[in-house]
Amino acid sequence: MAGARDRVLDAYETLLIEHGPGSTTLDAVAAAADVSKGGLLYHFASKDALVTGLLDRLRERSSADAAAIRSAPDGAVAYYIRTSAPGGAVPGGVTRSYLAVLRLADSTETGQAVRDALAVVHAEEYDALREELTDPVLAWLAQLVGDGLYLRTLTGTPLPPDLGVEELLARMRSYLPTE
Repeated sequence: MAGARDRVLDAYETLLIEHGPGSTTLDAVAAAADVSKGGLLYHFASKDALVTGLLDRLRERSSADAAAIRSAPDGAVAYYIRTSAPGGAVPGGVTRSYLAVLRLADSTETGQAVRDALAVVHAEEYDALREELTDPVLAWLAQLVGDGLYLRTLTGTPLPPDLGVEELLARMRSYLPTE
């Protein structure tokens, strides 16, 4: 069973994803987490601390995902593309945290911190892809393809009915240098 801190972050993510930043009062987060407001404040002394906790969670989950990208048996590009596509679950909850954080990106209070955290996440992914693709342009293109697939995942947009991830990977591999 998750501890109170994780339940608070889970509840915060859910409220952000389902209802947006305006729904994330400390009282609402505490109620959704089934903890007292004092219990929430024990772990996160303010709304800013809650945002910082969510950004830390995203960075931790993203670092774990970057390690998985690097150690994927079928290669970094295949892992990144498959897990970015609709139905391709990224282990460890990074997709959920990422979506919640995106809901905060336009906020005047937290926007810069969010953009800074996302820059770290994207840099880690790029670095992991660069270990497989030594050409920086090809690594960036692979990341952009994954980003596009990830956007479809986040928005619930399906892939074209006559194409799938494996066809995409096969075509990409035909363009990528073999070493």
